[in-house]
Amino acid sequence: MRVSKEKAARNREQILSSAAHLFRENGIDATGVDSITEAVGLTHGGLYSHFDSKQTMAAEAVRFALARSRRRWRRTAESKARDEAFAEIARDYLSREHRDARGNGCLVAALSCEIARQPPAVRRAFTQELKGVLEFLSHLMPDGIVARRREDAIGMFACMVGALILARAVNDEALSRRILKAAEKRLDKVATGRRPVRRRASATRVRASA
Repeated sequence: MRVSKEKAARNREQILSSAAHLFRENGIDATGVDSITEAVGLTHGGLYSHFDSKQTMAAEAVRFALARSRRRWRRTAESKARDEAFAEIARDYLSREHRDARGNGCLVAALSCEIARQPPAVRRAFTQELKGVLEFLSHLMPDGIVARRREDAIGMFACMVGALILARAVNDEALSRRILKAAEKRLDKVATGRRPVRRRASATRVRASA
């Protein structure tokens, strides 16, 4: 019996969601096709009707997971000022809940080191989606020239990712929390410390001219 387009699309999304979860939880190389088919309740034939290889599926799962993270952040940004949106994103990213939910968390922190050893197709997908993440974050940076905002976005996201990786790696709970908190404080200081001061400068000029 033929599967409808809607059902095929749902199956594909389910495969990508499960694959992305298992890849983040266990690693790409350590996750076999069998575990993915078992998670989604499909046969190998059903899975390979959507993807011609595990490599293709891995590349698409990377795109899927990072695009989903960006959509979630965009929802946060839609209802808040830029600095408030970034502060909330950073706070959630550096939370203990995120630290303890590797399989459902940020793919960048979970898989960056492994992706560096993956085939070109997977690295290309990761690179393209990461550029989208950084471009989105650059719009939440304080006012300034575009190049400076993009630079800030790279630096801040690198801090977020590095802190999460370290917090997960250590086996000292107190140190793990200190890492997360220190990174959050540093990000907040940098973000708020570089707000534009044009209004205050204008007020000073008015007083001076008076």
